[in-house]
Amino acid sequence: MISKKHIRTTAWLCLVALLVSACRISYKFNGASIDYTKTKTIQIENFPIRSAYVWAPMQSIFQNRLTDIFAQQTRLHQVRRGGDLVLAGEITAFDQYNKGISSNGYSSQVQLKMTVNVRFTNNANHQEDFERQFSATTEYDASQQLTAVQEELVTQMVKDITDQIFNATVANW
Repeated sequence: MISKKHIRTTAWLCLVALLVSACRISYKFNGASIDYTKTKTIQIENFPIRSAYVWAPMQSIFQNRLTDIFAQQTRLHQVRRGGDLVLAGEITAFDQYNKGISSNGYSSQVQLKMTVNVRFTNNANHQEDFERQFSATTEYDASQQLTAVQEELVTQMVKDITDQIFNATVANW
């Protein structure tokens, strides 16, 4: 025989379970904190290469990743002119440095560094405008030819730099 206490406890648990399942809190961590009532569009200019050392595919890799991050993580519409937000700039440096020396006196590690100058304009709030440089570095073994690892390393640095730009412009964390 089931006691009244057991029935009340079961009923109480069912009520709590119903309330918990009916109330759902949803968080979306896409990184952007944009007031879409004021900011609806973004204009991303081409970022030409202005460094002494040039690897031509670097510009398109950077440009594609920059436009993709804003397309995937915001609801901003990308426009060619008159954007509420405007990103412009240039790739100013792409350099390699000897990072480590082996016991025989030759380079053992090489550091690759990429720097991008960014001019950001927020036409809804000009107090957020800035011009700043963003950099990323990566290393590779000197026994490898740069041409063999360049695409992978540039892609890593571009991801890092575009994440920095995204966070500086629209994340406001």
